[in-house]
Amino acid sequence: MRRTALTAALALVAAALAVPTGTAHAEAPAAVQAEAAPPGTVTDLGPASEVTSVNGSELIDGTIYTATGGVSPIVVGGYDLAEQRVDKRYELPTGGGAWATAAVGTDLYVGTYEPGDLYRIDTTGTAVTKVADVSPDRYIWALATAPDGVLYGGTYPNGRVFSYDPATGATRDYGVAVPGEQYVRSIAVDATTIYAGVGAHAHLIAIDRVTGAKREILPPEFADRTFVGTLALQDGLLAAALSPTGTMLLIDTADPSRYEVVQTPDSFITAIAIDSERNDVYVGTRPSGTLRRYDRDTGQLSTLAVPYDGAAFGRIFVTGDQLRGVVTNTVVTYDLNTGELTGVDLTEAGMPPAPELAMAIATDGGRVYVSGKAGVQVHDLAGGTSTRRFLPGEAKAMTPVAGEIWMSVYTLAYLFRMAPDGDPRRVTTIGHDQTRPLDATWSPADKLLVVGTEPEYGRYGGAVSFYDPRSGALDVHRDVITDQSIRSVAVKHGTAFLGSSINAGLGTTPRATEARLAGFDLATRTKTWEITPVPGAKQIVDLVATGDRILGLTETSVLFAVDQRTRQVVATTTVASGQNTLVQVGPAIYGSNGRDVWKLDPATMTVTPFVTGLNAQWYGGGALLTAAPDGSALYALRGRNLVRIQL
Repeated sequence: MRRTALTAALALVAAALAVPTGTAHAEAPAAVQAEAAPPGTVTDLGPASEVTSVNGSELIDGTIYTATGGVSPIVVGGYDLAEQRVDKRYELPTGGGAWATAAVGTDLYVGTYEPGDLYRIDTTGTAVTKVADVSPDRYIWALATAPDGVLYGGTYPNGRVFSYDPATGATRDYGVAVPGEQYVRSIAVDATTIYAGVGAHAHLIAIDRVTGAKREILPPEFADRTFVGTLALQDGLLAAALSPTGTMLLIDTADPSRYEVVQTPDSFITAIAIDSERNDVYVGTRPSGTLRRYDRDTGQLSTLAVPYDGAAFGRIFVTGDQLRGVVTNTVVTYDLNTGELTGVDLTEAGMPPAPELAMAIATDGGRVYVSGKAGVQVHDLAGGTSTRRFLPGEAKAMTPVAGEIWMSVYTLAYLFRMAPDGDPRRVTTIGHDQTRPLDATWSPADKLLVVGTEPEYGRYGGAVSFYDPRSGALDVHRDVITDQSIRSVAVKHGTAFLGSSINAGLGTTPRATEARLAGFDLATRTKTWEITPVPGAKQIVDLVATGDRILGLTETSVLFAVDQRTRQVVATTTVASGQNTLVQVGPAIYGSNGRDVWKLDPATMTVTPFVTGLNAQWYGGGALLTAAPDGSALYALRGRNLVRIQL
């Protein structure tokens, strides 16, 4: 592929992903066909969201191998640095994606998640072989190769360290790195010692390769961090990145009490490369998306380049006078002599997008928006086309507001806005130790976007946030339901209704035992009441405020109605099990667990089947369901395809 300037290459991230919707269309667009269709008619609109997004990356003999995430099957592509194209492709038979890669000679090893399998790829040929798994753990988060060719890895959710010897096929379980911690997020290894970066409460554990003896080497003053999330090791220098403060420790492995502290202006260091020849360390930092250099001779930290706001470097490789970075779906090259930054989009280079597990859905009537990894798919209903808009993050909730779509984005709980014919623009960051939006709604009467969030890994205290697009005012209220996240939100008559989840940041053990429903006065910005609507339920996964009632749904599939005046539960019923979602269409309420769509009569609390057999596939949270503003249709998923359901 022809080399492109960085700005052009990154434009391809969004513009070049324009693809037609699925071939299931009949002669006319779905909106036209649906005029005569009976209620419950399902029209297929093609793949809901398609993406080329890569996680794990490794450099072998002039080729960067990258593994996809969120698509099935996992594709490992070999990007030839000289030819600037993907000239090798391998498919893995299991796994939802791959964060972990390592090389042993010309063999590439890939660790997958869901399930946690270990594969060997012969990069000189075509063989793909599963060699091990880490069950009962579900994720292989990190891999590293020892000087003698033995592989070491870290897992989730049991936070174990394991090894695999390619020479003998033997595996070894080194056990849990730190009791009570779920993540071994990073791994480095030398001739004698394994270094395991742990979270969601930060630890750096040195493990003797022979005896398995473990010792903590993280200096105690950094014990309040959440993760040792990234490690790099070269010539006795161990670089360790600490979250969420963007701190890097440069540790002498011969004497770990000797270390240097490097503080970046960002929150996270996502990639590190040590350049022993120049005595420099290169880092990729977020949220600014900056490539930086730390000069060990002068002690100076400098900025080299910013591919784009929010760029997330997955890996950095030093190749002579050039740095190679893997950023979402782009390979960037920074020339250390000229300071020039260029990039090649992997989609254009030969890794076409594939249907992914979508994360959120919304419609403004003329278009349906489906979010996923690093982007939003915009389906034009009249034109029957689908285009990809690049987003540096994952929109966990999307909310139509006055002709625009507002996106609540993971990580760092960003708020973005996007016009139908434009690209997403970051507006603000919720902050306050929040990272994962869980739900959002718009209050027309109050002109406020209301967002519920989960805190940072290892932290307690979710938040409800109120954003006024007119003034730009952001008002964040943390821990409004003690030690719980705000899982669902609804607004009516000047009150925000908040449904909680007992789960706090990932990597924590819940302190609460039951989900709570609270009322929050928008005029005084205070919580005015709080109840337990369904004893024993752990999450209130969705809320709708209709008439004089608040309808809520728990993870136990109990649907309850609360009188807004008395704040008492006045009725309950049950719905089909699963990760259910609610939408309101006029006086009716529709819900879905992904398999089926059902209809609720709020007056009688009667639930009746509406559409069956969807068997949707999506990523996290409740099933994806939204309603056309005019009440003519629902939009949902069937498999990984977007469908229109006539009302």
